[in-house]
Amino acid sequence: MLALLGGALLTSAIVLFAATADVTLTLAYVLGLTVLMLAVFAVDRVRSAPAGQAVAAPDWSVTVAAIEEADTAIAITDRANRLVCANRSFVAAFGAGSAPPSLPLGRAGLEAMTRLAREAWRDGAAALDELAGRDERDAWSVSAVRAGRGEDHLIWRFRALEDQSSRTLDDLDLRGPFGQMLSRAGIETAITTANGVIRSVSTGFAERAVGDEAATLAGQDFVSVLRSDERDRIYFAREGRGGTPQTLIDVPLVDPEEYAGIGPDESTSLMLLVDSGVGIGSGWDGSSQAGVAQLDALLAQLPLGLAMTDRDGRFLFGNDAFLRSVEREGRGLPAFPTDLVVREDKAALSDAVRRHGRGPATSGNMAVRLISQPEEPVSLGLAGVRGLGEAAVLLSLADSSEENQLKRQVAQATKMQAVGQLAGGVAHDFNNVLTAIIGTCDLMLLRHTPGDSDYDDIQQIRANSNRAASLTRQLLAFSRQQTLRPEILQLPDVVSEVGPLIKRLLGEKISYFVQHDRDLGAVRADPQQLEQVIMNLAVNARDAIQSNVPGGAGRISLLTRSLQAKDVIQLGSEILPAADYTVLIVQDTGGGIPPHVLPKLFEPFFTTKELGKGTGLGLSTAYGIVKQSGGFIFADNVSDADGKIVGARFTIYFPVHHGEAPRRREPKAQTVSSDWSAGGKVLLVEDEDMVRAVAERALSRAGYEVTACPGGEEGLSAIAEGGEFDLIVSDVVMPGMDGPAMVRAIRKQRPDIPVLFMSGYAEEQLRKDIDIPDMHFIPKPFSVAAIGDKVAAVMQEAKSAEGAG
Repeated sequence: MLALLGGALLTSAIVLFAATADVTLTLAYVLGLTVLMLAVFAVDRVRSAPAGQAVAAPDWSVTVAAIEEADTAIAITDRANRLVCANRSFVAAFGAGSAPPSLPLGRAGLEAMTRLAREAWRDGAAALDELAGRDERDAWSVSAVRAGRGEDHLIWRFRALEDQSSRTLDDLDLRGPFGQMLSRAGIETAITTANGVIRSVSTGFAERAVGDEAATLAGQDFVSVLRSDERDRIYFAREGRGGTPQTLIDVPLVDPEEYAGIGPDESTSLMLLVDSGVGIGSGWDGSSQAGVAQLDALLAQLPLGLAMTDRDGRFLFGNDAFLRSVEREGRGLPAFPTDLVVREDKAALSDAVRRHGRGPATSGNMAVRLISQPEEPVSLGLAGVRGLGEAAVLLSLADSSEENQLKRQVAQATKMQAVGQLAGGVAHDFNNVLTAIIGTCDLMLLRHTPGDSDYDDIQQIRANSNRAASLTRQLLAFSRQQTLRPEILQLPDVVSEVGPLIKRLLGEKISYFVQHDRDLGAVRADPQQLEQVIMNLAVNARDAIQSNVPGGAGRISLLTRSLQAKDVIQLGSEILPAADYTVLIVQDTGGGIPPHVLPKLFEPFFTTKELGKGTGLGLSTAYGIVKQSGGFIFADNVSDADGKIVGARFTIYFPVHHGEAPRRREPKAQTVSSDWSAGGKVLLVEDEDMVRAVAERALSRAGYEVTACPGGEEGLSAIAEGGEFDLIVSDVVMPGMDGPAMVRAIRKQRPDIPVLFMSGYAEEQLRKDIDIPDMHFIPKPFSVAAIGDKVAAVMQEAKSAEGAG
């Protein structure tokens, strides 16, 4: 038995020395335990122990007491990786049922712990700099050392690594150096919830509030530890009126990055109780700047924008967050706070600063508009400060630049959507007018020949009408309501097609550079519309070079790039979805785009060109075509090595078309076969009188028997009364019963009758919304010849289908 006790004593001594590395403690432990063992042995000799008594298991309680450390989790395991003993920190972190290396960790953590254990058994010691815990914010540094008699135990040490990125504003350690520094300066601090419940206090606050600096006061009402007198002066309740009056400053702890989404119940505040008799205000005569420097150093640690003025409203200092909020980084503060706001708010701010600086200690908020952000009011907090000499008013301003930027983006998107809807509606109505004008001109030209006195005038009217029709097409392109003929194509092919025309437009002083990436993915777009986009961007770049560069010399570059989904993720764009893209870049050396112009660049009718030299629809048309093709377009400036803006860059992202590219469809010949005798009965439904009259005359001249109706109800009645028609020609959007509703009702009686819709909207969108079989389409505005040829083609197709059936 003595041998067993001696072995246990030796083993525990070795383990204790390995765990603490303290020779004095180990010797004291050995001597004390030896005396205890001798006393036990003596008693055991006096008593007669029963024969065959089993030897007790080793007692690890002393070892557990020795390894108890607050900041380190320690565990001891045997050869079988069984937990022999552990301190409270280990049990709190990993649980009593876990033993290294099998801890509740992820797969990577378990593999790292297994390797660490294997190296420790092999080499006697091993360490791991960082081990991720169960929570992504937890991390540990781990070491393992062999110990014990026969070195058959492992001593594990886990030290928590502080995660600075996960700390929030309301996690300020007031009981640490920060709070102690403020207490020495005469400022006691506490963090409270929005309901005024204390979350944490500094040691100085606890000492003055309850007389015990170790008290946390968590869960108590903040106002319960304070009292006020008839003059509204604030005291600690424990000190009473015999104490020093305090000035209370409420600093909301709001992270600027989370400001937009934080709720009122989630907010916390840093309460500053400034002693009016001691601290940084002592002996401050106003001429010395030492107090300002001390206060600046203290409050500069807070992310909230803070500044202080004297009693006359002159700035004394402002921290970096305040300078960022008013966009004066690197320039410093002006003389007065009123120099930061617009002219209309100067008087109100001046009165507020004077009132808080000269009256009793009060606090409040007011909305002001900064010169740097005149369209976005911000909330400026003001608090009167007493006991700080010349310092009188504390100003607080949250950095809401990201919130304001988000608001502007939402407003811009809403405005663009509204303008797009308006442009589409205007273009649709204008197309009806142009259809009547162009059709009437065509009918008049049938009665006049070249050489007549009116022939040239009619041609001029028709030419101007066609020019107006091109403007409506641009409006429809911006509002994404035009008819596209998308094909599967390669961007270099389109650039090559439009290249010769661009060179002729640029002239001799502007060089044209093209570079294509390898392995570009195919895209799905309308080649004619894509050529229009490239031409618009090239012409704008040419005009910028000729206007801004002396001599009009410069360079325009067209580049194509391949962008994979993983690269898109690295860009971190909130607009561009993760996918494979083929990118088209148009870049120039025209001096760049002014910052105030960038947000309005793609708005319709916005132009920086001189009056009469631009409609303002070029870039808006490009924007609409790209968006309707499923792509994205961005504009920014290009800078040289010195940071100077030298040109503009437009970047267009087209999603890569995956899969086999279909064969390009050849356009059908719009000719009438020799056996087509023309003629037939046509039901014409159109609510616009001018368009209906032109279409009726055009079809009648082509040999059709036309029944014209001003609305869907009248067209349905014509069928119900027994009218036999070979074709229905109808407008889509009409008051009352529209064209698609009328056709669906007619198809119940005549399911085989063909339909030709007339509309100024996009054919693809109409087909998605209408979904009527055997439907044909002619866009407005159309000429007399165009509607005649289209009706003939539809009638011929219907006759061919009937013959084949």
